[in-house]
Amino acid sequence: MKALKEFVIPYSGLKEGEHQFEYQINKAFFDFFNYEDFNNCDITAAVKFVKKPTMFEIDFDIAGSINVNCDVTNELFDLPIAIKMPLLVKFGDEYNDDNDDLLILPYSEYQLDISQYLYEIMVLAMPVKRVHPGVEDGTLKSDVLEQLNAYDTRRSKSQEKEVEENTNVVDPRWEKLKEIITDKNTD
Repeated sequence: MKALKEFVIPYSGLKEGEHQFEYQINKAFFDFFNYEDFNNCDITAAVKFVKKPTMFEIDFDIAGSINVNCDVTNELFDLPIAIKMPLLVKFGDEYNDDNDDLLILPYSEYQLDISQYLYEIMVLAMPVKRVHPGVEDGTLKSDVLEQLNAYDTRRSKSQEKEVEENTNVVDPRWEKLKEIITDKNTD
């Protein structure tokens, strides 16, 4: 798989110290990775790259919104995301990315492709269940929600009060049976 060229940092030509990179990420970025769980996105990734003599420190600061379908109503909505993640890059004999916070690059490398890291950070930050904010606060009006509410087995407070009031009214036949029991106890 070919790398996305704009996400490759040629660190061998950079001076020691702090360097800032900013990337605009859209749907085409995720299409490159064949990820189709959302409709569109508008994300800004600010990457702080600190080059030191024997290592690099990379801080990812990702913010924006992703347009997804609600898992409850299938309505489209913009899900805000904000992620900060550090990555430490050291050098060694061979490539090793077993640790999430530490990347070991071979001494022979001269550039770093951060596209895979950006992709994984954003995909893993997505909530498992995506619920429209209007569903949570009750402001969304949808045919699907009305159907779900019709089949809802949970009762609202007003429904609970109505059931409680109806249970306070006792069937007169039960009252007669109670009299029979109390009459036996007095004999």
